[in-house]
Amino acid sequence: MSASGKRVVVFDYGFGNVRSAERALARVGADVEITRDYDRAMNADGLLVPGVGAFAACMRGLKEARGDWIVGRRLSGGRPVMGICVGMQILFARGIEHGVETEGLDEWPGTVEPLKADIVPHMGWNTVDAPEGTQLFAGVEPDARFYFVHSYGVQDWSLEVHNQAIRAPKVAWTTHGTPFVAAVENGALWATQFHPEKSGDAGAQLLTNWIGTL
Repeated sequence: MSASGKRVVVFDYGFGNVRSAERALARVGADVEITRDYDRAMNADGLLVPGVGAFAACMRGLKEARGDWIVGRRLSGGRPVMGICVGMQILFARGIEHGVETEGLDEWPGTVEPLKADIVPHMGWNTVDAPEGTQLFAGVEPDARFYFVHSYGVQDWSLEVHNQAIRAPKVAWTTHGTPFVAAVENGALWATQFHPEKSGDAGAQLLTNWIGTL
């Protein structure tokens, strides 16, 4: 099936620039719909979860829209999900903002914490140190820059895979003050801290790579 036949739902739970995500996905050939409808989100070839703002508010909105159930059910069946910015952060176990801890979706262990940098937020273009053999960054030049805007991140990746039959997640890093997780490729679950929909040709290549796996 060609990319133009892939149905992607941008999950509309009130947190995220859904229109820019819709335009970027349509530009690379996906058949895109913005909705929070449970059945349509469950049955799409791919589900994109955007996110902007506070971790706690995004989690609250996601749960109100049953997005936590949708993400969990899709992943349990090996159905592709991609998270962007705070939509990636909420996939981790917890977030800490202003001293308040909020439970995330716990797809990966890890804590979203304030970035340790002289200048926050981290806003603008930065390179990414991608692992070898990644599908997510296939065809992307090593010095390509991606657009970031965030004050929090995961600075410690602790998931270990001891079963050789299970493919270990591929984790990409960026440094702003200290290193933090910039992207994760983990089976049916992909995520980026940066905004591929705002990252020009490099971002379009990432979205094309994702669409190609659906």
